[in-house]
Amino acid sequence: MLILGIESSCDETAAAVVVGGTRVLSDVVASQIAVHSPYGGVVPELASRKHVEGILPVIEEALAGAGVGLTDVDAVAVTQGPGLVGALLVGLSAAKAISYALGIPLIPVNHLEGHMCAAFLGGDPLDRPFVCLVVSGGHTAIYLVEPEGESRCLGTTRDDAAGEAFDKVAKLLDLGYPGGVVIDRLSAEGNPQAFDFPKAFLEKDSLDFSFSGVKTAVAHFVTRHGPPSSARRSGSYRVEDLAASFQEAIVEVLVQKTMAAALRHSVKDVALAGGVAANRRLRERFREEAAYRGFTLHVPPARLCTDNAVMIAAAGYRAWKRNGFCRAPAELDARSRWL
Repeated sequence: MLILGIESSCDETAAAVVVGGTRVLSDVVASQIAVHSPYGGVVPELASRKHVEGILPVIEEALAGAGVGLTDVDAVAVTQGPGLVGALLVGLSAAKAISYALGIPLIPVNHLEGHMCAAFLGGDPLDRPFVCLVVSGGHTAIYLVEPEGESRCLGTTRDDAAGEAFDKVAKLLDLGYPGGVVIDRLSAEGNPQAFDFPKAFLEKDSLDFSFSGVKTAVAHFVTRHGPPSSARRSGSYRVEDLAASFQEAIVEVLVQKTMAAALRHSVKDVALAGGVAANRRLRERFREEAAYRGFTLHVPPARLCTDNAVMIAAAGYRAWKRNGFCRAPAELDARSRWL
């Protein structure tokens, strides 16, 4: 089965061609970082416009890279949600047009399921339930996932997603965008114990997250002590130490709650997925805790952590197979929220 995957949920326009949900023939991503950097975050209207400009060239490049034509494709998988509605509609419209013109199945995909699938691309498929943390700029949630792909949300963020908190703190410190990448780089030279920022574990046994408190704590700290020292200014403390301490407060909550979920549901496999899964310290702490607790850890390559269409094609194949290879209705619409 040759599947064309299309992804446009936020600020990357992506297309990929994947065989049987596992063998990747092409993987094309057009990033919008340069467009949104001046604003310190994604501007939905600008994202939608860039998707309109890029969707057809990206699809054509993916097909050419795979050495196939559009008529060779057996089905088209596309992100239906969650995400920015305007951005989602661009990819969804393109996928519908291809499906209608060629008379091939249209497969709607949950973007979060795509991230879960990314953790196993190129590896052995799981034949037992596992717990997966999906952590990105728009999502932070823990799922219990069955072998066929059905998932149940065990806990989610009550306010900011982890990646959103990274971006907001980076903007506060004038570090640039995307904030998570910059903070991760700076923290490698910092002391994660330099400052004691709050770690929100919420109510006893809760698997939900809250990162607005640590973000506010950093803002209050900077107000009291002034901006940190950096290459551009002098200050009473190092920006590297602030970045490392802030990052550690977020990472510890993510790790401990995911491990608690795995213990509670008696699974032996834990997966980490989403854009923030590329974070150096998060991957390190997950490896340490998984080894200590005897879990098998599954983490995608860094290039498959951020939004891409390979994961959408892979998840699309699983969803299509799960539903008996039935065709989705052409009337389906974008979904801004979808746990």
